[in-house]
Amino acid sequence: MSESEKMSEQRLAVRKTYKLFIGGAFPRSESGRTYPVNDPEGRFLANASQASRKDVRDAVGAARKAFGGWSGRTPYNRGQILYRVAEMLEGRHAQFVGELRAAGLGRNAAAREVDAAVDRWVWYAGWADKLGAVAGAANPVAGPYFNFSTPEPTGVVGVVAPDSPLLGLVSVVAPVIVSGNTCVVVASEPAPLPAVTLAEVLATSDLPGGVVNILTGRRAELAPWLASHLDVNALDLAGVPDEQVRPLEEAAAGNLKRVLRPTGADWAGDPGTRRLTAFLETKTVWHPVGV
Repeated sequence: MSESEKMSEQRLAVRKTYKLFIGGAFPRSESGRTYPVNDPEGRFLANASQASRKDVRDAVGAARKAFGGWSGRTPYNRGQILYRVAEMLEGRHAQFVGELRAAGLGRNAAAREVDAAVDRWVWYAGWADKLGAVAGAANPVAGPYFNFSTPEPTGVVGVVAPDSPLLGLVSVVAPVIVSGNTCVVVASEPAPLPAVTLAEVLATSDLPGGVVNILTGRRAELAPWLASHLDVNALDLAGVPDEQVRPLEEAAAGNLKRVLRPTGADWAGDPGTRRLTAFLETKTVWHPVGV
């Protein structure tokens, strides 16, 4: 055995600890806690930060701060930015395939999932400048007035992501932000690594900081704080088991949050438009004719 081979055998493995993604930056959890992420056979992959209640507050604050600028952009510009995210994800295709394989998928299944995630970003990007025409209307009225209904974003959306670690994650995040909302996402607890790698993609794309904030940690610990936070306007409970939904809905009633309940979604299927319209408000404007 050569000297270099001996040195390679003696080298200690560098165990990576992934951080949170808040406000476009990658802070450590203020709690200092982490938890190990293992593959399906129990082999160690990395450490993930275990977010705290303070991290939830920081993430909601970052999302609120980013909301005005993001919602004020033109739909066409938001579509451009989502398409850029798809380009960046495509450029790191091999890395995401590797992480999905570590999560238990075969090579071909992992490649198909990454392809589908890229396609889903593109699909939602295409909706950006069409949503107003589909969800809005010019309403007939009995009088000399114009009456228009136009969709507007709800605000800050708390998202509990499903355990489909990439395609499911993209399928709940993209429709929230394409319409001008910002979000705080609780990543899959057993398989958070694709989510934090996606955060690296978002940080190096054109997406403004704070539009998407990603927390890793214990879902049962973080979801109630999102549900009860008075500066969160809506919840997507896609990753919450049915038996745990009711307490979160009750907490969300404190400020009349919109709540999208889990429905056993087929993440690989047709995404439809339900998630696009779930977090929109409708504003109706009257205007006199001829003025």
